[in-house]
Amino acid sequence: MPVPVPELGSYNFVAETKENLDWADLITIDLSLFGTPEGNKQLAQTLIKGVREDGFFYVKGFNISQERVNRQFSIGKQLYDIPVEDKLKYVPKGLDNGEFNGYVPAGRRILDAASGLRDRVEVYNIPKFNGDFTHEHPEIVEKNLPEIEEFARSLHSEVLDPLHTLLALALELPEDHFRNIHTYDKKSEDHLRYMKYGKFTPEENLKLGLWGRGHTDLGSFTLLFRQPVAALQIRNHTTGEWKWVKPQDGTVTVNTCDALNLLTGGYVRSTIHRVAAPPKDQQHVDRLGLLYFSRPHNDVPLATVKESPVLQREGYIQNSFEASGNPVPTMEGASIHHLTDLLATDCMQTEWTFAKQKWQRTKNVVRGDPNFETAQILPGWNEKVYA
Repeated sequence: MPVPVPELGSYNFVAETKENLDWADLITIDLSLFGTPEGNKQLAQTLIKGVREDGFFYVKGFNISQERVNRQFSIGKQLYDIPVEDKLKYVPKGLDNGEFNGYVPAGRRILDAASGLRDRVEVYNIPKFNGDFTHEHPEIVEKNLPEIEEFARSLHSEVLDPLHTLLALALELPEDHFRNIHTYDKKSEDHLRYMKYGKFTPEENLKLGLWGRGHTDLGSFTLLFRQPVAALQIRNHTTGEWKWVKPQDGTVTVNTCDALNLLTGGYVRSTIHRVAAPPKDQQHVDRLGLLYFSRPHNDVPLATVKESPVLQREGYIQNSFEASGNPVPTMEGASIHHLTDLLATDCMQTEWTFAKQKWQRTKNVVRGDPNFETAQILPGWNEKVYA
């Protein structure tokens, strides 16, 4: 008989590192102050500092309990405890062509050419629950789907909607400007993610140094819940220095992404971040992550917001597509069969999300391959990977 799935319970996080790491000094947005003119003004000023200088910041004071967060970690742990062959049933059929909802197995990237060492990152993405996407999942996810949906919707109402409001106020736009292009009920490629970084041996970590090289995310905001295994590092936009991101109790870590960078003509910085090998006292455990990726509606053109007095005064009036005279893409996505087709076909110029995802999901790429790391995925956009 099949073994019953254990009940969800308290999730036990590993102990934080005792090593003295060079932690980033990040701002904190306290959403308990949100909702009054005075509070919103103060928070908007704080937010601009975060999105301009580091691109990473903490958010606290949102109406989601730690117990609810812990239960999501518990679901993620139990998901990755089931046999790989059971998870492989949920690999998206178009994975190699840019599809990403469902299970993405480890080992698609070659991290060390000499030894053939591959990545150990597993990903499970769950799309919106707004009727635009089908939901077929392993039992541990399926049986908890109402709770997962409630959690995902709460991230919109309790975290993302306030952040989009504050960003609009900071740019002297109507407060609903960014909320209106990020509503939950309209189609976009948002998704909740359970992510597992499988551990390497100390010898392998010495060889690798980094588990994932520096990159930016493609959407608006990425939400990352507290993960005590230290590995996330960010690059300061001013100094270029890499610093570790410290887990903070009762917070969600947020970073700004490419879509907001394009919509603001480069004013909002897209955060460069990477995943390093953990400190020695945490290298014996896997690293489980809980994330949410926010993206504008699929039909939103990624053109600079011309109505913002702030952007006009500061001179941020064109993004990289506009400055180069190339077509401005929308967020819309559709399957892409070959990267060469993407580069050669004008009809693909509007497909930002899947152009990025196609590039990100390229199989059997060897770390350091310049043809991949600087690929032009759309006219006017060349990718960049950071050391």
